[in-house]
This record gives sequence, C-alpha cells and structure tokens, in this order.
Amino acid sequence: MLLSLIQQAAESVEIAAASAAGIAKLGGAIGAGLAAIGAGIGIGLIGGHAMEGIARQPEASGDIRTNMIIAAALVEGVALFGVILCLLAIVM
Repeated sequence: MLLSLIQQAAESVEIAAASAAGIAKLGGAIGAGLAAIGAGIGIGLIGGHAMEGIARQPEASGDIRTNMIIAAALVEGVALFGVILCLLAIVM
C-alpha cells in the first residue's frame, strides 16, 4: 500500500516536471519571437522617422543617417540579447 502511494507520487512529480519544462520551452519560444518582432518595429520606426527628418532638412542628412545607424544598432543589440536569453531558456 505504502509502496504504491510512493510510486504514484513519484510519477506525478515526473509529469509535473515534464509539464514545467514544456511550458518553459513555450515561454522561451514566444519570448524570442516577441524580441524579433519588437526589433523589427523599432528599426522600422527609426528608419521612417529618419527619412522624414532628411526630407525636412536635407542638409542634415549625414548627421541624421549617423544617428539612425547608431540607434538601429542599439535596438538590434538589445533584441539579440533577448533572443539569446530566450534560446538559453529553451535549452536549459
């Protein structure tokens, strides 16, 4: 009797651990997707606003382009960091 109760408890712990691992992998995959989508939106906004700024002041196009590239690189770096963390959550 006691042995069967211990066996049932062990099986339920194994099922719970497998379920938690599946949820963690799902969370990591969703997080990586959101990081990529966020980077795309951010870089799109940066590029669009930079084009508007260049259209309004063509003489400042060099400065605007430089600032646009720096801002896009920072957004891409943060997104890459987020994707790497999510992939680590999936693997671990």
